[in-house]
Amino acid sequence: MNSLPVDIAAQFSQMSGYELAGVILAIAYLVLAIRENIWCWFCAAISTAIYVVLFAEAKLYMESLLNIFYFGMAVYGWISWRNVAGDTDELPITIWPRNFHLIAIVMIAALSLSTGYVLDRYSDAAFPYVDSMTTYSAVWATFLVARKVLENWWYWLVIDLVSIFIYWSRDLELTSLLFVLYVALIPLGLIAWTRSWRNAQTLPEAG
Repeated sequence: MNSLPVDIAAQFSQMSGYELAGVILAIAYLVLAIRENIWCWFCAAISTAIYVVLFAEAKLYMESLLNIFYFGMAVYGWISWRNVAGDTDELPITIWPRNFHLIAIVMIAALSLSTGYVLDRYSDAAFPYVDSMTTYSAVWATFLVARKVLENWWYWLVIDLVSIFIYWSRDLELTSLLFVLYVALIPLGLIAWTRSWRNAQTLPEAG
């Protein structure tokens, strides 16, 4: 059995240029999102277009469909962050009520069970239920990022931890390691966005 470093080196040697670009742009997206930089959505659009193909080839069909959605959300995120009403020059970070998140989690669970059953019965999808869960969770979490809702980081923590296992088991070691990096960066995003939100609460009202 090859060691982990040997496996990773082999993956790098076999890695296509577009896959490497997808990984780099995915990292750039998260770093820029932490900094609330609108160009994160440009990086996301190109990266997700690449991963639509990669996940389809790995028979992770829900993940492939998810990246089609990500591409659309990249466009929406750019528009949402760019077109801000009022006197502020950027979309403010907000916190949503717990009931919103409870309802979302129940809906995600129901959709995951139904879609997972269909995929398990009628396709050769890998991890149909878990794949469905991460897909629907990511749809919701991506929307929260586009609206700059602080709680998005907690969703991504769970999604990315599960995704590490899924991708590794499907021989996508580099993508799995990318998600390890994501998990490491999530606390930085949570801290940065929390600080930004608190600073906004202490600003004096205009008038």
